[in-house]
Amino acid sequence: MKRSGAGRPVVVAEVVAVLLPVLVMLTLGLWGLDRGGIWRDEAATFQVARRSVPQIWHLLHHVDAVHGLYYLFMHAVLAPDPGEVALRLPSVCGAAAAAGLVAALGVRLCRPRVGLWAGLLYAVTPLAGHFAQEGRSYALVAAGAAGATLLLVRGARSAGTGVWWGYGATVAVTCLLHEFAVLLLLAHAATLAVARMPRRVWWRWGCAAGGAVLALSPLVLVSHGQSGQVAWLTAPDWESVDRLLRAFAGPAQAVFVPFLVLAVLGLLTPVPRGEITLAAVAAPLMVLPPAVLITVSRFRPLYDERYVLYALAGAPLLAAAGADRLARAVARRWDRWAVPRAAWRARTRARVPVAAVAGVLAVALALTAQLPLLHQDRTPDRRPDNLAAVSAAVGRELRPGDPVLFLPSLARRSALAYPDGYRGARDVALRASATASGTLYGEEEGPAELRRRLAGLDHVWVVAAPFALRSGWRPRTPTERAKLAVIGEDFTLREQLTRRGVTLRLYVRHPRVAEPRAGDLPVDDQPVDDQPVDDPDPWIDDPYPPVGDPYPPVGDRAAEHLPAAVPRTVRGPV
Repeated sequence: MKRSGAGRPVVVAEVVAVLLPVLVMLTLGLWGLDRGGIWRDEAATFQVARRSVPQIWHLLHHVDAVHGLYYLFMHAVLAPDPGEVALRLPSVCGAAAAAGLVAALGVRLCRPRVGLWAGLLYAVTPLAGHFAQEGRSYALVAAGAAGATLLLVRGARSAGTGVWWGYGATVAVTCLLHEFAVLLLLAHAATLAVARMPRRVWWRWGCAAGGAVLALSPLVLVSHGQSGQVAWLTAPDWESVDRLLRAFAGPAQAVFVPFLVLAVLGLLTPVPRGEITLAAVAAPLMVLPPAVLITVSRFRPLYDERYVLYALAGAPLLAAAGADRLARAVARRWDRWAVPRAAWRARTRARVPVAAVAGVLAVALALTAQLPLLHQDRTPDRRPDNLAAVSAAVGRELRPGDPVLFLPSLARRSALAYPDGYRGARDVALRASATASGTLYGEEEGPAELRRRLAGLDHVWVVAAPFALRSGWRPRTPTERAKLAVIGEDFTLREQLTRRGVTLRLYVRHPRVAEPRAGDLPVDDQPVDDQPVDDPDPWIDDPYPPVGDPYPPVGDRAAEHLPAAVPRTVRGPV
């Protein structure tokens, strides 16, 4: 009876340690979830998930197979009521689950207060909060990775094989949500090696991991042929490493330095033979997946912070372990100095809740320091574009029957996500819709047909991504080159309207042009393949994009970038 009574407070403490981070993450995730229109990456999810299952399957054979399972899942989520909040709710739930699982790891590997601190630190990290509000798969991948890590710990301590089946299935599903999660297996192998686990554990883990890799292999083969999806990535450098470290620890300087000190203290915990400790789990999880991907990306760029978001779970675990070690050392020194040795144990037990509350207050201070970042991240301007605002701006300018040219074809994403603003307009270059062609942005005509269509127009509206208007941009396809050539040769700019991430321009035919000129460009009337989801935009790889606009100025100063002899009306942001 005594044992049962003594265990009851411990169980309550463990439950509170897991549930409180879940509630905090849910609160932060739901805060500002209805911030407004979706942006480019979310638009890919939104327009693909609303297709039928056969249409999604058709798309995956051509492009974006790496997100196939996520698109099918979101198809079910959006079926009852497609909307911006519904698009992001699964990520909120995934982030909350990840926070709870991080706390559960701390509880199982150390003690309840460590789990509580680790889960809360995860919840208040701006990087976790950012992806909790993204209509993409990364928060769900982070939850799957944390769940698989917890199952690894349970499996290593269990004599049975049932847990390993669950482990293998969880790893497989997580990797199918995003294949770079397979690097999680390297971290888990390092954990088993550091803990010097016996052969039977290695054997069971190897079978489970091998089954997950086997399930992933078809996706790897298909996605390898779609590697153009990440052609926009560049090789990482030391600045990339520093940015990732600050994102894991917390960008605010008042948080970053203490976090690093505590993480180092957490690393110093010894690892007994045959026992998995918190440091043996957290350090490989935090370090290995990013380190391997960054190293590989020095030769073939594949790295982006979002692809290793799941490694974030290791950072708060290490910091919480370091805080626990510091608290225990301080308690021991104080008690041995101020309390008779006979009463030391009783005083230590009495101080445990006090230490837990002190740690929660420290996390609250970290949240306060990073609250401005979290607040800014919940405004539409913190994303590279707002496609709802773009569509609304286009709808105020276009009239039924007006011709529209998208430059490049991926600028069509605003029309696909929010078609109302383009209702009645004519898409000059489109040959087959995105749904019919099994692509993300549709299939466009070849240069010859595009020139013929443009030849009969006296004006055309161009919806352009800002990078497409820069002098250094070199289109990859003949059709995109033909767009630039015809607009530059036969039309003059009359009006410009700029919205964050997209520029709308009205071009009118030059009075001196009587007939279209073929120019020196090669004529290729074959359909143009779909372009990648992600374009070469300087914001696309930064989860905390600057508030300022790096693109050419708009408003009154935009006139400096237009031809001097062209009659024009230039408008500022709308």
